[in-house]
Amino acid sequence: MSEKIKYELEFVVQSSPQLLYQYISTPSGLSEWFSDNVNSRGELFTFIWDDSEEEAKLLSKKSGERIKFRWVEDENDGNDYFFEMRIQVDEITKDVSLMVTDYSEDDEMDENKMLWDNMIGNLKQVLGSA
Repeated sequence: MSEKIKYELEFVVQSSPQLLYQYISTPSGLSEWFSDNVNSRGELFTFIWDDSEEEAKLLSKKSGERIKFRWVEDENDGNDYFFEMRIQVDEITKDVSLMVTDYSEDDEMDENKMLWDNMIGNLKQVLGSA
């Protein structure tokens, strides 16, 4: 398996940082836009889509600011890959952005960026910011 490449995306979101944080850090918030359902037991989050589920471990979070996960499959394979969602507020304009850091295989990069694009589109609709 080839090394995955780290990438970062920025999405401007019309939302308060506090509200946005609820949607990126809680199972109920994540299940409204990230996957069909989300369950959590402590640091272990289970993301459920139609007929599949993936488990991710909560690596860190800072209230109102960011949350970082690692897929259990990556951890079992000894990989340090993670995905992080970080809220950034422009000091001058007060624009709120959601910064997404993730890893992808080179040949799947465009597809993965499009997937994030679609998911953040869903998030914006839920927030009423689309």
